[in-house]
Amino acid sequence: MLNAIIHFSIHNKLIIGFLTLALVVWGSWSATQLPIDAVPDITNNQVQVITSSPSLAAEDIERLVTFPVEVGLSNIPGLIEIRSFSRFGLSIVTVVFSDATDVYWARQQIAERLQNVTNQIPPGVGTPAMAPVTTGLGEIFQYTVVPKKGYESRYSLADLRTIQDWIIRRGLLGTPGVADVSGFGGLLKQYEIAVDPDRLRSMGVTINDLFTALQQNNQNTGGAYIDKKPNAFFIRSDGLIGSTDDIANIMVRLNDQNLPVRVRDVAQVRMGSAVRYGAVTRNGQGETVGGVVMMIKGGNSSEVIKEVKTKIAEIRKTLPEGVQIIPFLDRTKMVNSAIGTVERNLLEGAIIVIFVLVLLLGNWRAGVVVASVIPLALLFAISMMNLFGVSGNLMSLGAIDFGLIVDGAVIIVEATLHHILLRNKDQILTQEQMDDEVFGAASRIRSSAAFGEIIILIVYLPILALSGVEGKMFRPMALTVAFAILGAFILSLTYVPMISSLLLDKKVAHKNTFSDKLMKQIQRFYEPALLWSLRHRLPILLSAVGLLVVAGFLFSRMGGEFIPQLDEGDFAVDTRTLTGSSLSETVDATLKAERILLKQFPEVEQVVAKIGSGEIPTDPMAIEAADQMVILKPRDQWTSAKTRDELAGKMAEALSVIPGVTFGFQQPVQMRFNELMTGARQDVALKIYGDDLNQLEKLAGRVGAIIRKIDGAKDLYIEQVAGLAQILIKLDRNQIARFGLNVADVNRTINTAFAGQSAGLVFEGEKRFDLVVRLAADKRQSIEDIQNVYIATPTGQQIPLSEVAKVTMEQAPNQIQRDDTHRRITLGFNVRGRDVESIVTELRQKVDQQIKFPAGYYVTYGGQFQNLIDAKQRLSIAVPIALALIFALLFFTFDSVRQSLLIFMAIPMAAIGGYLPYCCAGCRSVSRRVLALLPCSGCRY
Repeated sequence: MLNAIIHFSIHNKLIIGFLTLALVVWGSWSATQLPIDAVPDITNNQVQVITSSPSLAAEDIERLVTFPVEVGLSNIPGLIEIRSFSRFGLSIVTVVFSDATDVYWARQQIAERLQNVTNQIPPGVGTPAMAPVTTGLGEIFQYTVVPKKGYESRYSLADLRTIQDWIIRRGLLGTPGVADVSGFGGLLKQYEIAVDPDRLRSMGVTINDLFTALQQNNQNTGGAYIDKKPNAFFIRSDGLIGSTDDIANIMVRLNDQNLPVRVRDVAQVRMGSAVRYGAVTRNGQGETVGGVVMMIKGGNSSEVIKEVKTKIAEIRKTLPEGVQIIPFLDRTKMVNSAIGTVERNLLEGAIIVIFVLVLLLGNWRAGVVVASVIPLALLFAISMMNLFGVSGNLMSLGAIDFGLIVDGAVIIVEATLHHILLRNKDQILTQEQMDDEVFGAASRIRSSAAFGEIIILIVYLPILALSGVEGKMFRPMALTVAFAILGAFILSLTYVPMISSLLLDKKVAHKNTFSDKLMKQIQRFYEPALLWSLRHRLPILLSAVGLLVVAGFLFSRMGGEFIPQLDEGDFAVDTRTLTGSSLSETVDATLKAERILLKQFPEVEQVVAKIGSGEIPTDPMAIEAADQMVILKPRDQWTSAKTRDELAGKMAEALSVIPGVTFGFQQPVQMRFNELMTGARQDVALKIYGDDLNQLEKLAGRVGAIIRKIDGAKDLYIEQVAGLAQILIKLDRNQIARFGLNVADVNRTINTAFAGQSAGLVFEGEKRFDLVVRLAADKRQSIEDIQNVYIATPTGQQIPLSEVAKVTMEQAPNQIQRDDTHRRITLGFNVRGRDVESIVTELRQKVDQQIKFPAGYYVTYGGQFQNLIDAKQRLSIAVPIALALIFALLFFTFDSVRQSLLIFMAIPMAAIGGYLPYCCAGCRSVSRRVLALLPCSGCRY
């Protein structure tokens, strides 16, 4: 069959030429359509369910919201795990599915079950909703909305947030590939009715009266139409609130003198803002407003970013005078850096291979024939990548080996030259004779070349066997190489014989070339060495075995990590103030840090801190936590340090002068991957499971003390599950019954007075804002203000809250996290200057020796370490299978165990040359080094 294909190709040159041209066109078009990113998206298949309930504490959120959602979603087919996060005002349940599960089917299943779950959640507590369909690589574009110089006083934080929500966000939502846009920071504008409790009481008005009046005086209606020939006149009543004056003039009730009591008589009507759970600061200059553009799962980040930038340019023209959009995190920077590295390496590799081919073949025509296979095979690989949905990134395109690609072509062209020279020396061949000579040479050698290429493909089977995170990371590499080798195989059967018969010189004459001279010199040294080795077999064998043993020993002593870290070019600094710190305290801390970084490090271009949670809280942080995005200049402009780790260390030392604040240095995408996959932001995550939060915190403290003493463990983070200062209002049911009240009445008054409750909406054209009732700001500042809140009784009497409740200050849980309905506490740390595997091994030994966990409590180790263990387990099965297949192919070919073993021994011998340089260079990464050396198993038999 192979001979028939070669014969057809040589004798139908025009058809093969057209097919080659079609490949060029198809490959060029595919290159423009190929999804491009820096790294593969390794986020697991997950759906987040978010419930916002601004007035409930962590324990109530867990009991009333999180637990019903977990139970309601626990029986969906394909589910792997459920993680949950409960903190003041927020519940996030992350449902992780198998990779084979379609995410849209999973979302449909969750949506159906959430309808039943909603009925189990008490009214008014919150409504669960799914987060956008995005991933860890989804945050492709982040920006700030700031006033230009000279316009700072014209635009308040509320104005900037309104511009973000109603101009910028609306403009971006229609962009292809954008899942959603999350606003961050600023003040969410509201129409606020700031109630004065003294005036409310003196007028004999209750909060319920105020709510009723507002709801009844903010509505439109219609009266059908009047048929007045020849016209019809439609009737419309305009009763919607349009301004603060409209609100102020609403009548609440008639007093004893039948005079109207208006809203303005019991409250101040003004523009206010919602209770804040997040903020944004920039360059140490104060607060501003930000936005995060989230790409839909599976989108082409390069194309989506282009569309976003085009849309941003259009939106800029519609912004009010003096307002500007300043990007601070643009995925294009990381993508261009990674793809630039790939392009440079591919170009350099191609030049080196072509140079060596021309040099050693000794024939420039033969060199051109072989070299032309490189771009054609690359175009074929890109076409197949686009067809099968494999993105172009550092792992996939960077894995292409031109030496493997041209292997078959070199064999055929070299054999053809040798064949022609032996049979037709000093002759001039006709085209027909040339065709016959090329066919004879190619047909005889093609089976051997095909055999070698099949073996090379087999050695990539272990990589294709990987699953989970490690599979998503490395499978694109194996597929891309397989596509390239398959393309080279097809070209060696069709294009190479055809172009060889056309391009190779038909005037057969042997000339001494540089290649001949070089090979003679090599032969002069090689032949004596070979003869000496044959005479001294035992020393050579013992030396080889000794080197193999040494290489194996060094390999076993090398550390391991899952994957090398990609230098994203920027830092994401996990910033934490003391548990229970206020939002303003965290803002002050981030501003101080920003000023220090900008003043002491000229490498820093800008610093933007995102504090707390955004509008779409897929990244749930407390108000005492912040992500500081440190945007760096290009590496050639650095002066303070030469490496990323050195710069991070110096920055951490400079920031250590800020008391009560901890800083952990990571990278934006790396941190987001860690958080979405394991629930922790650090490279290594330890989770201690148990029921009692206090016991969990004690155990975490003891484990944390061990981690601090381990070399290479940096930026230790221990989750603070307790220590949140909470004002507890303990209701006295006897007193409530005495005044004829019920708990719902008291709770509504408390919620309205301090959190505020919406009494409707106020429209400004297409914009809509909440109409909120709450106490005036100066009336909600202390415990005494809470005690003095008046509650209306059924008899019309108004009594202070202190009559029916006891108000105290207590410590409460800060947040509660669960995995598969089990409570847990998380510890995390980053790894610098050492490998992950050795650190975790040392940590495990020390934890087992020094800590005895109570019954029902246990610890697990996750993050990159768990990915490493999973990869090693699968490789320990897949690699022996691949080696067995290679030996089987050798045996079927040679029909001799001895000859098969003789050739098979090349694999461990080749490993010597692979492991020793790794050890000498101080490299690590078990997954990477094993996968990098696998192709040695297939070269060349």
